[in-house]
Amino acid sequence: MKIAISGKGGVGKTTLAGVMALILAQRGRKVLAIDADPDANLASALGFPEEMVGKLTPLVAMTPLVEERTGAKKGTYGAIFKLNPRVDDIPDEFGVSYRGVKLLVLGAISQGGAGCFCPENVLLKSLMRHLFIGRDEAVIVDMEAGLEHLGRGSTEFVDALIVVVEPGLRSISTTKQIRKLAADLGVKKVLAVGNKIATEEDRRIIEEHLSDFEVLGHLSFNPKILQSDRDGVSPYDIDDRVKAEVAKIIERMEA
Repeated sequence: MKIAISGKGGVGKTTLAGVMALILAQRGRKVLAIDADPDANLASALGFPEEMVGKLTPLVAMTPLVEERTGAKKGTYGAIFKLNPRVDDIPDEFGVSYRGVKLLVLGAISQGGAGCFCPENVLLKSLMRHLFIGRDEAVIVDMEAGLEHLGRGSTEFVDALIVVVEPGLRSISTTKQIRKLAADLGVKKVLAVGNKIATEEDRRIIEEHLSDFEVLGHLSFNPKILQSDRDGVSPYDIDDRVKAEVAKIIERMEA
């Protein structure tokens, strides 16, 4: 299973990614979770202890690694550097494991804007290609809405891009924009998951406005998820309902 999860900021994609990873690990699967969102909250959604979270270093901040693998100084533009740097050892060398899930934090490229042709961007996109093609475990990627870390040559190996959507027109509009970006990159399967569903009307709004999407399922509005964030624990540990709802989404995908 190679899954990328995206959506408008705050819709709950990190919650889905974290709970999905923990369920798969609990079932005995090898799981690699990738935090490709600049906000980098996946460790918290996985329930990593605070002392472990403080030690996580995003790959783009590892200047010696970027320079060693690409042959160019981090943050430079127009320089000559390797377009196919070695990345196969990075998940095992720099990933941090907890509760059966190995986590790797990519980080944000702060210079040059989206799609910059710089050493760190080349390293991350080469890594993403390797994760989708060369790894034998389940890979779950918590993306930003812009899909910055994806690139052609890797997306054909993504089993699905899941877009998490709230019952509101702004979130629905973002979902449609993400599908267009994904299509431009060659992603073949874009699915939706509704979140923060409090009423049947919420469910209806999503399914009517996204009638041309396959909607895998819905996650209920759940104050316990907000509480888990305040307490610094995983939603997986705070409520059985969210586990049951995510388990149904996984089963729908695997059917």
